[in-house]
Amino acid sequence: MLFIFAIFALFILFIFNSMTNALCLQKEIPEERQPIVFRTINVLITILLTSTYVKILFT
Repeated sequence: MLFIFAIFALFILFIFNSMTNALCLQKEIPEERQPIVFRTINVLITILLTSTYVKILFT
């Protein structure tokens, strides 16, 4: 179960990073701000995925 969820989580992170990159290019976000945007989105998605896994684990 953990292995399948880990693959799913990596796929979701890849998709969100691709969409974040497209957002940075479309909105012309400066290069020095892009790491902050990526880090914020990655942390929030990781929290979401972790809480989802805990919910599935204890349900």
